[in-house]
Amino acid sequence: MRGADMVALDVDNIQGVVLRGYRMAVGSYVFLKIENAVAGRRWVDRIIGDVTTAAPWDSKPNSAVNVAFTARGLRALGLRDSVLGTFSPPFLAGMASRAALLGDWGTSAPKHWTGGLGGPSVHALVWLSARTPRYLAQRLRWLDGTLADGGLAVVSTQPTALLKGQREHFGYADGFSQPDIEGLESGPRTGQGALAGKGRWRPVRPGEFVLGYPDEEGVLPDAPRPDSLARNGSYFVYRRLRQDVAGFRARLAQAARDYSGGEEMLAAKLVGRWRDGTPLDVCPASPEGKVARDPARNNAFSYADDPDGYRCPVGAHIRRVNPRESLPFDGKLVNRHRLVRRGLPYGPPLPPGAPDDGVDRGVVFTCFQADIARQFEFIQSQWLNDGNAFGLGEDKDVIVGDHRGAGKMTVQGEPPAFVHPLVRSVTVTGGEYFFAPGLNGLCYLSGLAG
Repeated sequence: MRGADMVALDVDNIQGVVLRGYRMAVGSYVFLKIENAVAGRRWVDRIIGDVTTAAPWDSKPNSAVNVAFTARGLRALGLRDSVLGTFSPPFLAGMASRAALLGDWGTSAPKHWTGGLGGPSVHALVWLSARTPRYLAQRLRWLDGTLADGGLAVVSTQPTALLKGQREHFGYADGFSQPDIEGLESGPRTGQGALAGKGRWRPVRPGEFVLGYPDEEGVLPDAPRPDSLARNGSYFVYRRLRQDVAGFRARLAQAARDYSGGEEMLAAKLVGRWRDGTPLDVCPASPEGKVARDPARNNAFSYADDPDGYRCPVGAHIRRVNPRESLPFDGKLVNRHRLVRRGLPYGPPLPPGAPDDGVDRGVVFTCFQADIARQFEFIQSQWLNDGNAFGLGEDKDVIVGDHRGAGKMTVQGEPPAFVHPLVRSVTVTGGEYFFAPGLNGLCYLSGLAG
């Protein structure tokens, strides 16, 4: 793609977290209820100047602030139904109503969710990120100050913190693969954007993630009206995922007794990366720290020369969520289902070898996209909770699939190995769909007529 053809992003109006991973050590998601529309609009006006944008940093700030609203929250601010009705149907319905599609059944059903999520009281989310606990405490006091005039109430909070080595609770290094987005100052990184033929990569068009810009089809994505509200905004998915760490470790150890490659290789086969982040497709025999730490190599693969999954199983977690060139049409189908993923672990780590201690721990999964149904919901329902797209029948993703205890995972090889039965190691304990307006959208909301 020629430089002259690149779309210019209005980074001063797009919320920073949509386009840039902060990778700050601690954070807090604060869920609010808007009890008075006038006070709510006044609060939006008060915080606009503190919202972190996507403009490049001269140096990393000590903290960041971002904000988003549910459909109920937009209505609580006074947005007319004629305008609200132009938002996407999944957003208007809310995540709880999509439980059957997403596989949120049993202990993951919305009736078991915590923190008011999925209910009528969550109207707004303020996402605070900070470099240290002290800076986070300062931001929490700032937020309390913005709420002092009344009209809004805190429904719940969810603290998060990076674990040692930037790993999640199952022990895997995380956060390696994010889509390059056209219009940012960084150039195309190998394996991070969209396939451009002959082993080349290009950035994904920004309209896949931000409203008001061309998408991979070269058109503007469906967006609410008016444009002054929608442009520079993005749909935001929040899911609180509790991890059964002791159970996962026990099931992995049990399955490894029948696997010739050993426990660590089987752990890598389940996910598609060794625990340190080394991709199996690049290093199938053993992890290599230099590869895992090298941004030019830790995503330099496409699965094109591993169609049968002998290096990285076809049903491995990272291959399911981003099949790259292993699906037809040179990856073009995959480009329409990309996500900007964010999120951090919550809860203390479980020491190695320790039994279950009953402590709630897991990860807050979040993502940004222009179309919830085509992106997040498609991936969850068609690639994670079903195997048909990959020729795997009803096999589901080992990590976040909605297993009913009868599934399996096939580890391709000669002979193949089978991991079964699969039961849920990750439980959904809360979730919601939000809209993260650009700063222009926040100004629109703050200026709504009473």
